[in-house]
Amino acid sequence: MAIDKSWTTLRRRNSDEFWNGLQEFMEIAKEHVNSSGFVRCPCTRCLNMLSQKPDVVEAHIHAYGWQASYTTWVYHGEVDPLHVIEDEGPTTDEMIGAINDVIGENINNEEHVDEGIPDGGANGIDQEYAELFQEVETELYPSCTWLSSLNFLAKMLHMKVMNKWTDSSFDQLLEFLKFALPKDNKVPASYYDAKKKMRKIGLGYQPIHVCKNDCCLFWKENESMQTCPVCGDSRWVDKNTKGKKVPQKVLRYFPLTPRLKRLYSSRHTAKDMTWHTNGRSTEDGIMRHPVDGSAWKDFDTRYPEFANEPRNVRLGLAADGFNPFGNMSQSYSMWPVILTTYNTPPWLCMKESSFMLTLLIPGPKSPGKDMDVFLRPLVDELKMLWGEGVQTRDAVTNSIFTMRAALLWTINDFPARSSLSGWSGQGYKACPTCNEDTPSCRVVGKTAYVGHRRFLSSTHRWRKSKLFDGNLEKRHPPRRFSRVAILEQLAHIPIRLPGKHPSFGGMKRKRDPNELNWTKRSIFFELEYWSFLELKHNLDVMHVEKNVCDSLLGTLLMNDKSKDTSNARVDLKDLGIRKELWLQEKDNKIIKPHAKYSFTTDDRRRFCQFIKGVKLPDGFGSNFRKKVTDNDTNIVGLKSHDCHILMQRLLPVGVRGCLDDDIVAPIFELCTFFKQICARTLVVDDMKKAQDQLIMILCKLELIFPPAFFDIMIHLVLHLPEEAILGGPVYMRWMYPFERYMKKLKNYVRNKAKPEGSIAEGYVADEALTFCSMYLQGIQTRFNRPDRNEDVVVHKRQLSVFESQCRPTSASKIIFLKTPDRKAMEWFVLYNCPEIQVYMDQFHSEMQGSNLQNEFPSWFNKKMCNLRQAASPECTDELFSLAHGTNFNAHSYTGCIVNGVRFVVRSRDMQRTTQNSGVAVPGVDGFTFYGQLEEILELRYLNGYSVVLFRCKWFNTDPRKGRCVIKNNVTSINISSEWYKDDPYILATQAKQVFYIEDLSRNRNWRVVEDVNHRKIWDHPSIKDVNEIDVIHDNSSSNFVLNSDLGELPNTSCEDLQKDVKWGFCWKNKKRVKMSKGGGIVY
Repeated sequence: MAIDKSWTTLRRRNSDEFWNGLQEFMEIAKEHVNSSGFVRCPCTRCLNMLSQKPDVVEAHIHAYGWQASYTTWVYHGEVDPLHVIEDEGPTTDEMIGAINDVIGENINNEEHVDEGIPDGGANGIDQEYAELFQEVETELYPSCTWLSSLNFLAKMLHMKVMNKWTDSSFDQLLEFLKFALPKDNKVPASYYDAKKKMRKIGLGYQPIHVCKNDCCLFWKENESMQTCPVCGDSRWVDKNTKGKKVPQKVLRYFPLTPRLKRLYSSRHTAKDMTWHTNGRSTEDGIMRHPVDGSAWKDFDTRYPEFANEPRNVRLGLAADGFNPFGNMSQSYSMWPVILTTYNTPPWLCMKESSFMLTLLIPGPKSPGKDMDVFLRPLVDELKMLWGEGVQTRDAVTNSIFTMRAALLWTINDFPARSSLSGWSGQGYKACPTCNEDTPSCRVVGKTAYVGHRRFLSSTHRWRKSKLFDGNLEKRHPPRRFSRVAILEQLAHIPIRLPGKHPSFGGMKRKRDPNELNWTKRSIFFELEYWSFLELKHNLDVMHVEKNVCDSLLGTLLMNDKSKDTSNARVDLKDLGIRKELWLQEKDNKIIKPHAKYSFTTDDRRRFCQFIKGVKLPDGFGSNFRKKVTDNDTNIVGLKSHDCHILMQRLLPVGVRGCLDDDIVAPIFELCTFFKQICARTLVVDDMKKAQDQLIMILCKLELIFPPAFFDIMIHLVLHLPEEAILGGPVYMRWMYPFERYMKKLKNYVRNKAKPEGSIAEGYVADEALTFCSMYLQGIQTRFNRPDRNEDVVVHKRQLSVFESQCRPTSASKIIFLKTPDRKAMEWFVLYNCPEIQVYMDQFHSEMQGSNLQNEFPSWFNKKMCNLRQAASPECTDELFSLAHGTNFNAHSYTGCIVNGVRFVVRSRDMQRTTQNSGVAVPGVDGFTFYGQLEEILELRYLNGYSVVLFRCKWFNTDPRKGRCVIKNNVTSINISSEWYKDDPYILATQAKQVFYIEDLSRNRNWRVVEDVNHRKIWDHPSIKDVNEIDVIHDNSSSNFVLNSDLGELPNTSCEDLQKDVKWGFCWKNKKRVKMSKGGGIVY
């Protein structure tokens, strides 16, 4: 009889059809458990590579879904129609699947034996792969039928990489294993021997010699040359040596084509390579992936033939320099060029395992303007992949297709962007978007990028104000240059010799006015489609945000990064504005008057103490206490992510009690904008409104800060919303994941004399082992490694309250429940169980006028007992257990993990540097209850059922008493009193984590509430288990409104602030927020 497997393809896993099919499968699976009672799990997470207990298998399939490619249940008793597996000897080794995918052919499938398998070797397989198959068929030692030598080798090397074992320790381990295992074992003698065997699975790299002056590559037509054809310098360190000559420089090139082909030849990655076709947002104006951006859509419209094949690859390129020796005094800059694919879902394409290192540009100096010399091999390959493409096998359909690839954009910080794009990020025309119309002026010692009034509508009254720079603003908004105009500009760029040879360098060349800020024509323009791309080079939000934060914080604290220098005050005098801030001479001393935009001494100490007292949730950010100096006067050592947290969470709250409202307002709005644009889901209308609002924000800042404050990074903020509309969410277009990946590359350096060689060898080895790890069973890999905050597997229950479970992170303490407490907990569980509402309605009809809370539990218990005595199927085990009530003893914990979130009780939280006790629960009419976790209680019921409750202290945020104020996206609550002391419980699964920080604008009993949106919570309807992205984001850009009401600026009015602004085009019907008399929504 045929097995019905249609339920495995259902997306609604809560349906009866799925549940019934799962139960039938579990009956089959239980008949095929091993001697330890385990059976292979075919969920999308375990992929039949891990064995679990049957109840865990059931829970996994229900929670994570069925592995789509597992259609013949060979691990659960079904016979493969193509071949019969007689035993489980070495021939069923999981490494066979890896090798089959490497060679792009399943040798067990006779139907495809002749499709493209090269001649030579046994069974038509290349000799190099025949040797691997021989290793698979070789027992680790005589009579070891369960483990082949290749399987042992792959697992050992994978453990070495995962646990960062040193080469010497691995050699010692192999030596011991060779001695401990039976004679004639196949344990390799050393790490070198082991790596040699696994090299065949890796994809390798190609070393290319480079002129020491970066003039050319000794490649293709220059491959046989002994001297540089540009500068004439020798290719070799010592050209007269008689032995093997050593090149001056070596570029490591990791060919792209075989790596893209492997994505499709592997059964584990090929299934995700067409996600972009069906995964795009179905809601108009909602962006969750670059596929939802207008740049992707424009590309599809312009090249429909490319877009019609969903397996064609879309790539993003990231490049930046780093010092492989860490923060040592030695100056060294090595540049990796990394590619990622945007075909995959957002939770995969920014993972380290999805990155492909394609070029490793050697140091010790950065390539600078000669970047194109090193990009030549990659660009030539991209041209081939765009043109004729390459024949590739798709493991999902087991068919051959022509794969093509296109580079969508690059991701870099601003200096690296200049090296790649050819547009200099310095000078009067530094902005690549505004081009020759960049708003800028010369101040003492630097260029300031002010003049944002020109983006306003021509009738705006601020254009006539002289408070900005002493002049009227009559210029039009910057022009938008078309593709043709850009190509015309590039046509004026003279062709110059590449390289850094002293004979054609060293003297600053005067640029012709027609060249504008172009330094070269980028090599990417050789790609046929490049000039048509709407977004070629991304502005990196990570670095822009960090630089803005450094400038803003430095000016507020008046530290060494302050832009309010003596020269900045001289600028004000030269412009004839803000006379009260001019430098003053008194008693032969120059005095710099205090500006209201910087902290006073007391406010500086108060702000630093505020930062010092901030406690963030586990994994949210670093410990800010360590960033504040001992005398509480400065904040130092901020990394990019520290600035990310500071800018979006702490700075807008901290400045409110230290500066005047007219200063706080634009700072607050700027911080809110960064919080909005970093949301995981972006709304196009929100970005259009933000673009308009940013013009107003920058104009307000120009009225406050001196022109020297406005470096190019402040100006670039203006263009971030436009790029978000083109490219989609910024978390897939910024440098955070790539910077982290470079840290991993840095860890490959073992030989500091040859850092590039160490990284290249380490990457190739890790690449091969990462590929193999997808096939390995019975070992923890980076694909099945449990997360630190891994949640407990929740079994499907008839009653939802029994699904309120947690994974304890502390020892349990058994406590005796007093009768009033026990009854209160039992009633709470009953009241929050919607499945028994029918019995409550029945109770109301039978017992009119009775008290529900006092009398329903006993009535319900008696009814279930009567049904059980009558053997009624209505009384299930769960209903009977719930009606019977909990035990008199409960298990108490001080910490647990629920829904992937770590909670800690308040008493334990007070002793830690993190804050994990804040909880929030939504109420009716949009009201939210806020509190702190006091105790975690697990109630035990009959038949092994249990319910986890949180006992909380709820702050009295009564709407009638003004104890909760929501103003400008900030929620402030008064924690001086509490309520609901008699009803302190919630289900563990109902809790949403929040954290509290001090509200400096109010008294000490007020706290600002900050929501926590964790990395594993995605705004996607069909995904429940995803891998981490880089930083914690808010879910949607619509959660924030760029409109603050903290005071007015001088000589401005509310009507001015609401006027339309102009950005070459205008968006109307702006959303107006109705405020209360006090400027906020007051509860």
